Amino acid sequence: MSNQLHIQDLKKMAYEPSLKIQRDILRGVVESRQSKTPSSFHLLLVEHEPPVITVSRRAAAKEHLLATEKELADAGVEICETDRGGDITYHGPGQLVGYPIFDLNALSLRLHGYMRFLEQCIIDSVAQFGIEGHRDDCATGVWVGEAKICAMGVRISKWVSMHGFALNVAPNMEHFQLIVPCGLSGKTVTSMQLLLGDHCPSMEEVKEVISKQFRESIERQAQVQKEHHP
Repeated sequence: MSNQLHIQDLKKMAYEPSLKIQRDILRGVVESRQSKTPSSFHLLLVEHEPPVITVSRRAAAKEHLLATEKELADAGVEICETDRGGDITYHGPGQLVGYPIFDLNALSLRLHGYMRFLEQCIIDSVAQFGIEGHRDDCATGVWVGEAKICAMGVRISKWVSMHGFALNVAPNMEHFQLIVPCGLSGKTVTSMQLLLGDHCPSMEEVKEVISKQFRESIERQAQVQKEHHP
């Protein structure tokens, strides 16, 4: 198994084009199994611009959109349906969205283990900036106190992952008022900027830490797999 991680920084990009890139890479990962080439891992990093609200196929997800069409237009926020899990989510500039496209067979992970893997990557990353993140047993993602700092939603196709995480670095927090974030009534969201103020890192600094953390986490998971499947 190859544990090489290919990281592609898409900078600022609309939602639909980035979704096409994900699907193209996923198709390549699945096809690589046929040729028995070593598995590789891909991580796309992006800030979505224009800002977008993505709505999953969950029956109640659309009910968690609070804004009218006019309010969305005034805010310059688009609406897109998505095939990931989860509920309703906001993406926009100042938020680091990561799309890991991993062959979960190569990591010996299934859905539950993969979600915990993602959460730990983010917990370990924000810790390097002095933020103590944690899990919530009842809600996927990473939390600081009672507020969510990183939302997560994935899709698994033929045991290859797509979609991923959305870490609030310094987004427009007013845009979260357009929805019930992740469909969790009574829960709040936060950002690195709100927590750290003038000490908030730049987006490039966060990307660097996230990239390093994912590389190290894949190496650790690869070692676990090697020990269990010598």
